Amino acid sequence: MYSTGLEILGIILAVAGWLGVMVTCGLPMWRVAAYIGQNIVISQVIWEGLWMNCSVQSTGQMHCKVHDSMLGLPVDLQAARALVIISLVLCIVGIRSTLCFLSFVACPPFAK
Repeated sequence: MYSTGLEILGIILAVAGWLGVMVTCGLPMWRVAAYIGQNIVISQVIWEGLWMNCSVQSTGQMHCKVHDSMLGLPVDLQAARALVIISLVLCIVGIRSTLCFLSFVACPPFAK
């Protein structure tokens, strides 16, 4: 009984981690730069993410552009993109394989 509770807690934490990686993957704010001109009227904040660049002007307008090619990205964002995708895939594989070995779930290949 005690191990079943720990198994359920482990699966819940694994799914929460997977959801956190998914949210992190979609955020456009991996690198933030602010540009302020001579006066505050023309200030601009640039968000650089894994999949797109967004520019927010002081008027509140936001313009986003999807990256055209992977080679146009800086090396650190290319590495981050690859590592995030690898972590998403490994999370899915880990959660799926863990579900087959739980004590209260019987998968056909591993049925007792």
